[in-house]
Amino acid sequence: MTPLVTIRNLSKSFPGVKALDKVQFDLLPGEVHALMGENGAGKSTLMKILAGVYSKDSGEMQVNGHPVDITSPAHAQSLAIGIIHQELHLMGHLSAAQNIYLGREPRKAMGLLLDEAQLNRDAQALFDRMHLALAPTTRIDTLTVARQQMVEIAKALSFKSRVLIMDEPTAALNNAEIDDLFRIIRQLKSEGVGIVYISHKMDEIQRIADRITVMRDGTYVDTVPASTPMSQVIAMMVGRTLEAVDKRIPDTSAHEVLLDVRHLHRGRAIRDVSFSVRRGEILGFAGLMGAGRTEVARAVFGADPVESGEVWVRGQKIRLHSPEDAVRAGIGYLSEDRKHFGLATGMDVAANITLPSLKSWLQWGVFLNQPAIRQVAQQMVDKLRVKTPSLAQTTRLLSGGNQQKVVIAKWLVRDCEVLIFDEPTRGIDIGAKSEIYKLLHELAAQGRAIVVISSELPEVLQLSHRILVMCEGRITGEVRGDTATQETLMALATQRTPDPLSVH
Repeated sequence: MTPLVTIRNLSKSFPGVKALDKVQFDLLPGEVHALMGENGAGKSTLMKILAGVYSKDSGEMQVNGHPVDITSPAHAQSLAIGIIHQELHLMGHLSAAQNIYLGREPRKAMGLLLDEAQLNRDAQALFDRMHLALAPTTRIDTLTVARQQMVEIAKALSFKSRVLIMDEPTAALNNAEIDDLFRIIRQLKSEGVGIVYISHKMDEIQRIADRITVMRDGTYVDTVPASTPMSQVIAMMVGRTLEAVDKRIPDTSAHEVLLDVRHLHRGRAIRDVSFSVRRGEILGFAGLMGAGRTEVARAVFGADPVESGEVWVRGQKIRLHSPEDAVRAGIGYLSEDRKHFGLATGMDVAANITLPSLKSWLQWGVFLNQPAIRQVAQQMVDKLRVKTPSLAQTTRLLSGGNQQKVVIAKWLVRDCEVLIFDEPTRGIDIGAKSEIYKLLHELAAQGRAIVVISSELPEVLQLSHRILVMCEGRITGEVRGDTATQETLMALATQRTPDPLSVH
């Protein structure tokens, strides 16, 4: 069987860093080939070269057995190669059909007018092929992230793609949406489409992949069957034994309450939510998407207004008109959307790490002490093992996991006593996850109060000393971290009418 794609000895360098060093990869027709590795391993760079976003420095690429040098995304599309990026690139004000055929719409009247009817028929044919129940005229900004992703897949298929690259396709999907995506992937497999699947989620890889290629630090490690034990795959990825996190739950009952939230309310999103977190405690928030966890975090951080309720820090009631008020009171918030709300992606690493604390380095109220700023930033880069060629690297050029570490670093520099982590490891590999889990426990041991919001139940169970579960804007129950199970949390997460005895 001739591979759809063959890559041999491919290398690529950027200023200050060798991103790929003699990498190899191949993809067969009707195959899901998982590409795995820690953040910064070179996975996305390799796929961007295949998709024509970057050009290679050296090495050989073949498509359908023929040597190629892919020079642009349009060239890749002409070779039937499509890519679905982790961040979707759709125009919200246009319909699904208009997004799919943007710039190549069918025309009528000698090419003078757009043929909207034909446009919608063509899109409907794609949706029928995918067994997707979606009207072509639906505006993109009315769709869930999962549905938008289906439109991105349809767009790639509209180019008659035989190679489809999916970069973290389930990062923002719930279990039902993942099942729907996997159904479409299996459908495409049956039609001979080859799929490159980039993900850090081990359970997904075992469900959907046929083979796994592992990369580490820009180099090729090995290609193994998807049935290979995940412990072996992880060892290949990280090149080291992961340090186990001590999950013993400390007794914090006598510790000071650092954060006390009382009767928070806003419409149906937040309904009479009360909770407290003590010094040295990690409080987990579990629940299904839309349960109101992020809404509560944003309200406590002053990012969204509330209709009623109070927030107390170290026994003092604080007035929250903006995030600046929360930071001044000692609350730090790591948003689930790091690129929009957590980083200034056009600025360098050092600037991002020190931005909330710049007043600490003002000299004579005018000049910034740049050597001190660089020293603190370097300490954080070393502590969190941020992979960056230098402190001057533009943050948007870092991998997703390293961007997340930069966000964590800025709140550590600010020395906030209350830290709210919303989806702290979204899009982060298993090695970086282990480091962040260890870091959160260290921060709690140092006397900080930690709130962790996560859609991954194993993560909530791994991290939390206590777990609150939400459903439809309410807290439906509280469980100790050492007695909680996924079944217990799911039962509370679907408890639409809360039991008064279980409400915290």
